[in-house]
Amino acid sequence: MPLLVLVLFGLQGCATVQNADARDPWEPMNRSVYKFNDVVDNVAIKPLAQAYVTVIPSFVRTGVHNVLGNLSDVWSMANSAMQLKGQATAETFMRINVNTFLGLGGLLDVASEMGLEKRKEDFGQTLGYWGVKPGPYLMLPLLGPSTLRDGLATPLDMQANPSQAFTAETTRNALTAARVLDVRASLLQTVDVIKAASLDPYTFVRDAYLQKRNNDIHDGNPPSDFDYGESDPPSK
Repeated sequence: MPLLVLVLFGLQGCATVQNADARDPWEPMNRSVYKFNDVVDNVAIKPLAQAYVTVIPSFVRTGVHNVLGNLSDVWSMANSAMQLKGQATAETFMRINVNTFLGLGGLLDVASEMGLEKRKEDFGQTLGYWGVKPGPYLMLPLLGPSTLRDGLATPLDMQANPSQAFTAETTRNALTAARVLDVRASLLQTVDVIKAASLDPYTFVRDAYLQKRNNDIHDGNPPSDFDYGESDPPSK
């Protein structure tokens, strides 16, 4: 992923354009990347996700989703700790142990049934918690919507995922492919609805992503006077 980091730093030197939305100064480039992603999705990823849903029984897909979620909880716990969220860190630690030992290695999400809430935290949220500005909106090739801050955090998020700890490359690749199919399969209907109902799907995706990330940074309680150009203050 070093190439991604170099590309993101290089983008900071790109000429910006006059734009109706100050959050998206690289809109022409972002729209081009969005179109590229859409083509790749229609040609390869969406058909594979549809086949995955059609061929694989739902209980197997649920098990795969739970295992991947249990692995991702490890990095979420680390980010909760870096954000000094003691309760969230402890509860996520308990989630991992309950699902690993009582949930048959994560196949069953026993922790959620016990009332242990799943919290998704990543390094972009950690940077936001400590006041790093989001920066311009950025559409990443294949990875989708992001911001400059989140884009720079993405390589670390990917490398820190416990699935990368497996020594066998085939295992790592299989887990990565499973994660992509799991995410895309969960969005099959959502993406189709967005494309059918939105006059401009690109704008809808951008606005929805930025709103969600603002919500994530502030743990569901974003300030009403939030200014995208200012730092994200630490969550309470």
